[in-house]
Amino acid sequence: MPDRKIAILTDSGSDVPADFTARHNIFVAPLKIIYKDREYNDRVDITPDEIYRRLGEEIPRTSLPDPAYVNGLFERMTAEGYDTVLVITISSGLSGTHNLLRMLAEEYGKLDVRMVDTLNIGIGSGQQVMLAAEMLSEGADLEAILKTLGQCIRESRIYFCLDTLEYLAKGGRIGKVSALLGTVLRMRPVISCNAEGIYETVAKVRGSAQALARTVSIAVQEAGKHVRFAVAVAHGSAKAEAARVLEELKRRLPQCERFIQTDVSPALSVHTGPGLIGIAVQALPA
Repeated sequence: MPDRKIAILTDSGSDVPADFTARHNIFVAPLKIIYKDREYNDRVDITPDEIYRRLGEEIPRTSLPDPAYVNGLFERMTAEGYDTVLVITISSGLSGTHNLLRMLAEEYGKLDVRMVDTLNIGIGSGQQVMLAAEMLSEGADLEAILKTLGQCIRESRIYFCLDTLEYLAKGGRIGKVSALLGTVLRMRPVISCNAEGIYETVAKVRGSAQALARTVSIAVQEAGKHVRFAVAVAHGSAKAEAARVLEELKRRLPQCERFIQTDVSPALSVHTGPGLIGIAVQALPA
């Protein structure tokens, strides 16, 4: 199709910084945060800080984007003259968001739909959205963008450590026995996403400081595999710690082409609680 006008749609779990989405006119489908008294759209009418403030009172549930909201985004795309939508989401192995957006886009029927599963979470997913948007603004065609994303997704990783396992246990993400052992022994896992886009533990370290140091060293080692790469640091109510980690990474990875610091979405923070630090290493096309 000559002279395509291509929209990019992602979900709020990809944590693309708001200034970037505004600059590149990226459409964002918010995940839902569900409290007993009402539902919220992730990052639209609730912030991560509000989630953390209320965790002592209630741990909300999370859910997929509202179909009516997503259809509204498709209507906006059509009204703005787009004929194609590139949908880039968090891992289908961790959320039903990818399949929901695919189904809704196909049902809408007025746009040519291309789906990209990043097999990643948080800013690890968001970095691929940012790459696609920048390639699009530089005039790359759709097939070139899809080919580059496929290669970069296979070679990109995120690593994160948690200050507490309490919220993963309460959300049913890990068993109570594992959470208890984590509390008693002060064991902290370093978690990543495997090739299928499923969480895997890549290290277990005693103590939060040691776990963070291991996370940094694993990320530095990962970055060393690539000729070109970008790095993002994400945090859950740990802005000062994230800034310190970012400065350390800048010292240790002077050849990095882009550094980003961001917070994790309310939808992810529900499951991780405060204190999370994540480091995403994105392989860039050589």
